[in-house]
Amino acid sequence: MHADELDLDAVPPLPGASNVVLIDNYDSFTYNLYAFLELEGAKVTVYRNDEVTLHDLILFEPTQLVVSPGPGNPEEDAGISKDAIRYFAGKVPVLGVCMGEQCLFTVFGGKVEVTGEILHGKTSPLRHDSKGLFAGLAQDLPVTRYHSLAGTHSSLPDCLVVSAWIASGPDGSKGIIMGVRHKELVVEGVQFHPESILSSKGRQMLRNFLRMRGGSWNENLQLQGVPDESKATALSTTKGHEHLDGTNKTSPVKSSNQSILDDIFEKRRAAIEVQKEAPSFRPSDLQAYYDLNLAPPQVSFPERLRQSPFVLSLMAEVKRASPSKGDIAPDICAPAQAKKYALAGASVISVLTEPEYFKGSLDDMRAVRRMLEGMPMRPAVLRKDFIFEKYQILEARLAGADSVLLIVKMLSQDLLDELYLYSQSLGMEPLVEVNTVEEMKIAINLGSKVIGVNNRDLTNFQVDLDTTNRLMEGVPISTTVCALSGISVPQDVVAYRKNRVSAVLVGEALMRAENIDAFVDHLFGSSSVGNQSTQNTPVKVKICGTRTAKAARVAITAGADMIGIILVEGRSRCVTREAAIEISNIVHTTPKEGITGHVNTNLAATAKASDYFDHSAQFLSREDRALLVGVFRNQPLSYILHQQRSLNLDIVQLHGSEPVEWASLIPVPVVRRFAPDDPGIGLTGYHAMPLLDSAMGGTGQSIDIEAVQATLKANGNLKVVLAGGLNPKNITKTLAQLQKSSHQVVALDVSSGVEEGGVQNHQKIIDFITAAKARTRC
Repeated sequence: MHADELDLDAVPPLPGASNVVLIDNYDSFTYNLYAFLELEGAKVTVYRNDEVTLHDLILFEPTQLVVSPGPGNPEEDAGISKDAIRYFAGKVPVLGVCMGEQCLFTVFGGKVEVTGEILHGKTSPLRHDSKGLFAGLAQDLPVTRYHSLAGTHSSLPDCLVVSAWIASGPDGSKGIIMGVRHKELVVEGVQFHPESILSSKGRQMLRNFLRMRGGSWNENLQLQGVPDESKATALSTTKGHEHLDGTNKTSPVKSSNQSILDDIFEKRRAAIEVQKEAPSFRPSDLQAYYDLNLAPPQVSFPERLRQSPFVLSLMAEVKRASPSKGDIAPDICAPAQAKKYALAGASVISVLTEPEYFKGSLDDMRAVRRMLEGMPMRPAVLRKDFIFEKYQILEARLAGADSVLLIVKMLSQDLLDELYLYSQSLGMEPLVEVNTVEEMKIAINLGSKVIGVNNRDLTNFQVDLDTTNRLMEGVPISTTVCALSGISVPQDVVAYRKNRVSAVLVGEALMRAENIDAFVDHLFGSSSVGNQSTQNTPVKVKICGTRTAKAARVAITAGADMIGIILVEGRSRCVTREAAIEISNIVHTTPKEGITGHVNTNLAATAKASDYFDHSAQFLSREDRALLVGVFRNQPLSYILHQQRSLNLDIVQLHGSEPVEWASLIPVPVVRRFAPDDPGIGLTGYHAMPLLDSAMGGTGQSIDIEAVQATLKANGNLKVVLAGGLNPKNITKTLAQLQKSSHQVVALDVSSGVEEGGVQNHQKIIDFITAAKARTRC
């Protein structure tokens, strides 16, 4: 602080600076920084740069981050400083002083080099851009310098601007860099020491910093004391406001006539602000979850849109209600509806997550994503909401979104740019929505890969189906254009196809359809290609408890699909090591007879999602030979993995209380035993197929067929292997008792039913396989 203006009066606590973290790079000036930040109302905690981890800092949830001066250079002597800048830039305001400034200069890609002079306590007149830290300050302020290094103009990163400098030459051009500012993020750095007693207006600079808010300059503007009507509200006109970063960015403002969009936006913004204050929902919490790789796997939104069994791609929407139509299907189960869409051929499933007008939620989308888990060619998941900040994009990614909707009408150019790039950084190409020629130009200039033309005017919610066709001029061939809203009849699809539209979004009509498959086929002119039918598909057979190579050969010759060996020590049917190796050799070298394989090469069929268990049923047989199944019960995972490798097991069967998640850790398909009423039987993405059996298995005890029927009826897409008391004489009766659910049994498993006196009977093996193969799934 300059001696002629020394002011040590403290101000009241500053609410927005209640948790400032100051990283000490072992410099005596750190105390000065601490003292003056506290005088300005901040609550400051100091950490030495080698005595704290990034994880510790994240848990501390700072409101601002300040990186102190220090001896040495930023590459070798800054400890945690650079990692902290990398993490917190874009999340909270960041200030670097002297070496702290050099740290952020290098973090963003610049170089720090020797200036040619060593300065220790020298004051120099400071030139600045009068923005950010320097707002309201005069030029040529004396500031104190202690440094021999500085960032160079030639290596100045594109994302930074020079905010302060030492004038050079008679024309006062920019000499040594004394300050930098990030163009988009609330990040400032100064090479001099504002906390020095010889520096003028240093306390005001720190005051300016402590009043900055948020991670970006756009967010800072919104959180400053700017009137509500000039914040980022989304509408038809814009008004310029100078940001603390010095750029004259535009923020949308409300039109004079309050629209439905205005009302929705205001309520969403208020709700999000409240949500962000709750533990586990704070921005720092979400970022920590993302950094821990907790976001589900993604599919490419643009690529999935280009894959369809129809002439145009179908974007099917889960929408319970709308402002224009009121309730549509308020009691619908979102994941169940989404599964119907997927199996009907949808390339994308759009989920409305706005709670008041559309009666949706992020939990709906999260459940939809989980329902699609493990489904081959699953549709991409789109979060459809009124998105106006990065927080919503991050929470969408964590909930399983593959894309998010960005509405040009409700975003300023700067905010649209920011959100678009942020979404891409999370691996999500956004759907950019337009409604006018001007908005289409903005989307094209943005470089949008997928543009959705909303046929509904969001200011009055009126629909004009010709909107999409009118806006197609000038759209690059490589851009995927989607028609949104109002599509319900085949004529709509035909018209859009003629105008290079690639996809249509259908919501209300699908939600009201009694038969989704029939509606979709009608909409697209019955051009869909269904999944492979199970009609006349023979039931697969597993002969379990095999203990000799001869029995294995008999079963294979008779047409068995799987040969099971018990690898549970202490069980009467446990096979010896020598016998297991011999059986493995027989299984892997004995070909099936008279069977030719068929591979579906229809590309349209492969572009359509299929049910997880329908898909995984194919792993229970091969066309050329039988498969070897190793049966385990409550043995260590390491033992199972060793046996799988050493015996070349094709399938692992878990018959105890092993965790369901083990299926993800075993490198071959897993069949897992369940009782009919056990939880988790229908989980997708883990076991390839559930096996329904009574008790421990191999006892000859018949399974409760009524319980099996109830389980299958409750989940019409579930497929199972059936075991428990089966023998050559009761196969037909058992399957008949299942009635319409019998087609859900893809394989039969027998052990004691083909034995005599505890020993496998070759004729019974042949009789069982013959009787089973006479049955077909229908």
